[in-house]
Amino acid sequence: MAVGTVAVGGYWAGSRDRKKRYLKLKRDEAAEKQDEETVDVTPIMICVFVVMCCSMLVLLYFFYDYLAIWVIVIFCLASSVGLHSCLWPFVRRLPFCKCRVPENNLPYLQKRPHVSMLLLSAFCVGVSVTWMVFRNEDAWAWVLQDTLGIAFCLYMLKTVRLPTFKACTLLLSVLFVYDVFFVFITPFLTNSGESIMVEVAAGPSDSTTHEKLPMVLKVPRLNSSPLALCDRPFSLLGFGDILVPGLLVVYCHRFDILIQSSRIYFVACTIAYGIGLLITFVALAVMQMGQPALLYLVPCTLLTSLTVALCRKELPQFWTGSGFVVNTNTTLLAPINCTQTAAPQTEVPLNPKPEPQPTEDGDPSEEKAQDPAPQERPTTENADEENKSN
Repeated sequence: MAVGTVAVGGYWAGSRDRKKRYLKLKRDEAAEKQDEETVDVTPIMICVFVVMCCSMLVLLYFFYDYLAIWVIVIFCLASSVGLHSCLWPFVRRLPFCKCRVPENNLPYLQKRPHVSMLLLSAFCVGVSVTWMVFRNEDAWAWVLQDTLGIAFCLYMLKTVRLPTFKACTLLLSVLFVYDVFFVFITPFLTNSGESIMVEVAAGPSDSTTHEKLPMVLKVPRLNSSPLALCDRPFSLLGFGDILVPGLLVVYCHRFDILIQSSRIYFVACTIAYGIGLLITFVALAVMQMGQPALLYLVPCTLLTSLTVALCRKELPQFWTGSGFVVNTNTTLLAPINCTQTAAPQTEVPLNPKPEPQPTEDGDPSEEKAQDPAPQERPTTENADEENKSN
């Protein structure tokens, strides 16, 4: 499920980027709407996000029973938006979904949205509310939770963009340290000797509400599975283990579109993510303890993308996210060879040459001719010497 989510999310986000660039060439207003739906991540945003993650994780560890219900409510709202975003492209193509709301003065309905959009919104909210009511039914509630979680991850992969490989490296490296610290280091800092990350993800054993955080994908364990390491009936994979490498996969697909390659970066990074996930579960079975998935996913995806860029000699372009120009005659993007040097530009003088002033004769178009340099004339003594010699 995780590999499929990353692959679909990366392909979908790249396809939207291609469509947006096509609309920009045609100067379509729809391109501006798509720009509003996307968020480009900056280094400051990355730092703020990591600090918020650390703070939220520590607060959940100490005040789990008070904050768990709020996390569940936020998940319901966010997953409803994500499910609507995933289903709307299919619903709007149905031939019988073109009718609009009649003219009215009601708030939020004055723009006369499609009736199908309102029905789809009600359906998405209904799915989220159904899961919230029956979330403790282990027999089937995990299906709804995974469906809502995958929809949320696809929505985030489609909305959030990393503009450069440098930003990808920064985000993945910082979260790599974050994941390793809260899984392997925090057992030495807690009184119980348990990992903060594992305790929060699976739910503390001494919790009075016995609530489980929904920010994970849950898969029932088979009886013969080597992953049955304890009495927990599900294998868990956090959303961060999908979204963080997934953002790099999205960037790789967008870069493939920019340089018009055969999706070599996208395919290589997706395969690397699957291999890293496989290594994670093997390590979980061998070490018989909770594993930080980013410990294996980040090196696999980052090093694979970097190797492909080095082999194709496109590292400067891949690192900065540049290296393309728009051809105004066609709708394609023409790549630039980074080794070519730009043609020197002629400098325009800041002070232009003044116009010629009119001469004494009154003709402004002609400049006064300068006298030629005087030639040396023979003196009288030299002339007498020449006559004597003759």
